[in-house]
Amino acid sequence: MLTIRNLSFGYDRKKLIFENLSLDLKPGSVYGLLGKNGAGKSSLLRLIGGLLFPQQGTCQFNGIETRTRDIAILENLYFLPEEFHTPAISIQEFVAVNSPFYPTFNHTQFDNYMDEFQLSKSDKLSKLSYGQKKKVLIGFGLATNVQLLILDEPTNGLDIPSKSQFRKLIASGLSANQSIIISTHQVRDLDGLIDNIIILEDNTILLHNSLEEISERLSFKLLSTLENVQEAIYTEQTLRGLMAVMPNHGHEYTKVDLELLFNAAVYKKESLHTLFSSEPSYKLHA
Repeated sequence: MLTIRNLSFGYDRKKLIFENLSLDLKPGSVYGLLGKNGAGKSSLLRLIGGLLFPQQGTCQFNGIETRTRDIAILENLYFLPEEFHTPAISIQEFVAVNSPFYPTFNHTQFDNYMDEFQLSKSDKLSKLSYGQKKKVLIGFGLATNVQLLILDEPTNGLDIPSKSQFRKLIASGLSANQSIIISTHQVRDLDGLIDNIIILEDNTILLHNSLEEISERLSFKLLSTLENVQEAIYTEQTLRGLMAVMPNHGHEYTKVDLELLFNAAVYKKESLHTLFSSEPSYKLHA
């Protein structure tokens, strides 16, 4: 679906944000793109969406360079940026104007999303709050049923109940030929939603693995004693006690703690790189 090869990009040619970046995304997955503010997440998404052009290398969607903004790309890709502008028209008018650009747009599906978010199609976009506008655009994006849906910080501006609704809609709306990329620095918002994780730090990819692969190699534990601390890749003191990211020598399954994993990737990058660059000696069956 998406293939990036040896991509280099920077707003200043003397200071590149990405250099020789390579990445593959496959259909049927929800990718979590994690990183601190300024890590390059939004720039990478704009390169994927064809809104920025690489200085070197290629970014191809279904074999077509995204920089060309070919109609075969535009009708199969929807990008919701973190910052957006909405016209002073009703939701219904917005859908009437924009839905024809997406051959797979489903109006019934969109109506159901608006019901879920408790919004009326007669509502004027200009009268809605930032969070309500974002709900409209998220619902529209899901209803396009495009092959690649890109959401940049989609949970910003959403309250706790709305974040729960968002996770439910994403989980229920993905088909086998679609992929979704969700970028956020609020790691907890993706808990239980994604099945693949990409971590950016210092404008490089620190980690790109499925949660299944991560569970094969790592365990996430609350340490009851100090005897295993020396084996830990990363530890963090919490109200519950000392949480640790450990090599999974015991071939056990533990739920991936995204926040703990992210901190381990940032602060113990060499240890994780060594662990994930080797071949696993077993495979978990949860």
